[in-house]
Amino acid sequence: MARLPVLMYHNVSDNLDAEKGLTISKDKLESHFKYLVNEGYTTSFFSDLNQSFNKKGKNIIITFDDVTENQFLFAYPLLKKYNLKATFFIPFFYVDKNDDWNSGKEKIMSVSQLQSLDSSIVELGHHSYKHPKYHQISIESIEKDLDKSFEFIEENNLNVVNTIAYPYGKFPRGKSKNRAFKNLLIEKGFSYGLRIGNRVNSFPFKDVFEINRIDVKGEYTLNTFRFKLRFGKIGLF
Repeated sequence: MARLPVLMYHNVSDNLDAEKGLTISKDKLESHFKYLVNEGYTTSFFSDLNQSFNKKGKNIIITFDDVTENQFLFAYPLLKKYNLKATFFIPFFYVDKNDDWNSGKEKIMSVSQLQSLDSSIVELGHHSYKHPKYHQISIESIEKDLDKSFEFIEENNLNVVNTIAYPYGKFPRGKSKNRAFKNLLIEKGFSYGLRIGNRVNSFPFKDVFEINRIDVKGEYTLNTFRFKLRFGKIGLF
């Protein structure tokens, strides 16, 4: 079984003083990208993972949640500069609005911005419709939320792959509800579902609907980033 870390980013800022929690500076993000390139990592989309996965090399998937406009301004140009692939996950209700499930301060990309992204650099995925807590609502409510996402995609002619990053990284955990949730994802045509977990995945995945991601926080140093890339969690020793 090969290793496959999946990185999870959120906001990107041009202000070094804003580096904290879900916000990383563009300079630090660039240092991450430089490191990945210099170390010979291969980036993949979820949609081409089986074809692009390098069995003899270093593999990684880069993800960004929420499609904030700062990602368009700062992360997207860096991805193009270093020729890296990433998946951007969309909370569809908030497109061209603000992140009202969170601080309400961050602008979300518009449909035209999403459509303008180079599909060889950025792949679009699902991040729910209204960013609810899937682990706290019924399967019926989750289904309605997913259906609204598909309606939005069709109405706005977006190319979105069948991968979903769960809001807050959480999903139904009880045995029967978990089974019903995963059956719903299969019914809706999803191939992959992403949690947080802070663990490095093995590939092929043990469970395609419980893929672990490694969160990257603004205050982390490059050494911390390198450690998490290798081990997933901080403080293992």
